[in-house]
Amino acid sequence: MNSLKIIRTAPSESSTWQIAHAYDLTRDSYGNYADGCSSDLFAFSGQYAYADRQVWECLSEKLTQLRQSGATTLRILDAGCGPGTWIRRLVVRATELGFTKIMARGFDLSAAQIQQAREKSCLLSTKPGITLQFDVDDLTTSLRESEASVDLTLCLYSVLSHIPTELLPHITDELARVTAGSLIATVRAVGSMPSGIVAALEEVRYLRLCHERDWLEVELSGGRRVEFDFHLFSSAELARCFRDSFEIESLKGLDFFHNRFVGDYRWNPASLDFSDAFLQKIGELEEIFAANPEYIDHANHLLLVGHPQQFNFISEGLSVMSGHGGHDAH
Repeated sequence: MNSLKIIRTAPSESSTWQIAHAYDLTRDSYGNYADGCSSDLFAFSGQYAYADRQVWECLSEKLTQLRQSGATTLRILDAGCGPGTWIRRLVVRATELGFTKIMARGFDLSAAQIQQAREKSCLLSTKPGITLQFDVDDLTTSLRESEASVDLTLCLYSVLSHIPTELLPHITDELARVTAGSLIATVRAVGSMPSGIVAALEEVRYLRLCHERDWLEVELSGGRRVEFDFHLFSSAELARCFRDSFEIESLKGLDFFHNRFVGDYRWNPASLDFSDAFLQKIGELEEIFAANPEYIDHANHLLLVGHPQQFNFISEGLSVMSGHGGHDAH
């Protein structure tokens, strides 16, 4: 049988609007689904929190390493920041570690998510030495940041899945151009469990992903319906996207089991044991499978950590060597 080859093009104004509209429409429910309902930034206690705990462990380690290197100034970029939760986590922890000057920018296609980020960060932004900025912006355009100016660059969860695959080389080049320190990126894996993406699965009435078109349709409770570009990644594909611009420090799967074995009593009997010992055993299994090439693509998420390859960038006659440099001169 002959198969029709789908050629994806740059995102049209219409497809960009559809993505923004989806996250605008689910403003609060997306925040509760993605970040949990707790006011404690570091609770990580929600049903979908296992991957978040692993991402935070990685980010916290990078922050500590920066501080131990003697850095007192920190610059953060969160590409596709949603309600700004990860920036708030990083800024709070950076302050605790002794960073005295912290500058962070987050951007997102969704105006409603950016409004949330600004509202939730208003008190934090008044503290001495902290500068926060949240913008409605598009990752497919050139980044505003200057070369090698960012210590921690984030691009988490569904952000890259919304972007046509042929644009990914440009985007990874841009992320590498602005990053002096580390990049932490996550994507949905090709073998992942079904997800509502913009809201928790229990709010979803209907879900269909067309892999040929990289197109997702979701109908939510109350009859709300959204559709938008969405691509699932294999680990090999994700590595190919980044390896020309970044040295990949690690690439592993997140959450093979936790979403399958959470204590959801609409499906599981109330008598089933979800004790700490059981969850600890699940965590041990997660570690075994995380980097195994036979299983990694069956995780819910893929986590990539990298730093830019050394390069000479010529800009306005100035040669800049990328690397970990001048925190206090950014």
